[in-house]
Amino acid sequence: MIIKTDKEEFASFLSDAANFKGDAEAVYFPENEEELKSILKECALKGIKTTIAGNGTGVTGARVPQGGVVISTSKLNRILEINKENKFALVEGGVLLKDFQDAVEAAGLFYPPDPTERNCFVGATIATNASGARTFKYGPTRNYVMGLRVILAGGDALELERGEVLADGYKLELTADSGRKIKINVPRYEMPPTKNTAGYYSKENIDAVDLFIGSEGTLGVIYSAKLRLLKLPAEILSCVQFFNEEDDALSFIEEARLLSYQIAGGNENSLIDARGLEFFDSNSLRFMESTYNNIPKAAKGAVWFEQEYSPENEKIILDKWSALIAKHRGNIENAWIAFNKADYEKFKDFRHSISWQVNEYCTRNGVMKVGTDTAVPHEMFREFYRFCVKLVTEANMNYVAYGHAGNSHIHLNMLPANHESYTKARELYGIICRKAVELGGTVSAEHGIGKLKKGYLLDMYGEENIRQMAKLKYSLDPGGILGPGNIFDEKYINELRKPL
Repeated sequence: MIIKTDKEEFASFLSDAANFKGDAEAVYFPENEEELKSILKECALKGIKTTIAGNGTGVTGARVPQGGVVISTSKLNRILEINKENKFALVEGGVLLKDFQDAVEAAGLFYPPDPTERNCFVGATIATNASGARTFKYGPTRNYVMGLRVILAGGDALELERGEVLADGYKLELTADSGRKIKINVPRYEMPPTKNTAGYYSKENIDAVDLFIGSEGTLGVIYSAKLRLLKLPAEILSCVQFFNEEDDALSFIEEARLLSYQIAGGNENSLIDARGLEFFDSNSLRFMESTYNNIPKAAKGAVWFEQEYSPENEKIILDKWSALIAKHRGNIENAWIAFNKADYEKFKDFRHSISWQVNEYCTRNGVMKVGTDTAVPHEMFREFYRFCVKLVTEANMNYVAYGHAGNSHIHLNMLPANHESYTKARELYGIICRKAVELGGTVSAEHGIGKLKKGYLLDMYGEENIRQMAKLKYSLDPGGILGPGNIFDEKYINELRKPL
């Protein structure tokens, strides 16, 4: 096992893609389960804060330590099995998502979760319940986790298979490999009816597997996972359509969403069955022009959509989409349409380009990223989007807005030029989060809470529910060593540790 204690050698672990900074005494690189257990046992005995680190692609500060030590999962990187017959895979937590998906597709299978950055670790995508463009059709990572092996603070292991360990209402009992029984009160609160990764998952009769999905390294370390696979789609229609009016782009998305939901509901007459519906505002298009100089100058909005098809229905599906584009005053002549694998990859790069360009802007200007991760119910999306745009425009704040509009989930990234405007951007961010909650939505639809958003989670759920989350964590990690400062403030754990 490698242990690094020279901060110059592990500087990359002291920040993330949001430019959030931290500090640590050492970084451990376990290469197997026994080494991981021994580190966690020692840290629990000594009360050492322990932050679990993925590959640093997150934007919430979750993997950035605030003292103590870091455990990197980068050496736990084996694909243990790809079972073609039963369509599942066994992987360790430090496997790169890109490598995993490439291996699965080489076997003629398909793993749908597709966060923007494919250089993330599979374990981290489970710890954040990551999603992405294909979530519109396939849902988030949670839908594909069949089982987990989790190492707890103190070194005990849990082997969990979906369907085998269920809560009785909101009471759950887990049994570690050592035989230790762990009794848990599952938090009881109503989650928003939207795409959501804010706080611990709450559900009556919850499956124990779901307890750890989206827990952001605070309940245990995901050592390995059993993941459900699908048959690889035959062909994919991928298109970036530009619109001269933003409202036309939004109306196009709304109707494509409705038609796709009809297919999901069993109405096969629709034929429109998007697996992703992504929106880019005018500012986003202008922001990317230096990289993509063929973006039409008149475009005030764009939509990237995808649909799977077969050779038998290719023409009719193309005709359906063309008609929908024309109905909403899009010009099919200036659309970008993928006709081969290379074009398809270029379009994925286009979608991801806006995100990394914003990250680079923040790094150049020495400020942390200020980008919303909010989602609201579909019927509230237009109102919410207009509210956000009006708010930042009236504040003279530069911004770009893009994201998963099919899920009514928008990334409005403010672009502060200095620390003074950064302070203003953070103030606007808080207003936007509170508006999302007011409309029945969430402060985090896919990136999680980490350290940067815990104040907004408090606004969303209130202190009573945050204390329920703390009690859950205390049941599994009474020393409060894992992921300190993630999801909620450490004071809530400290309150539970005080003598009566």
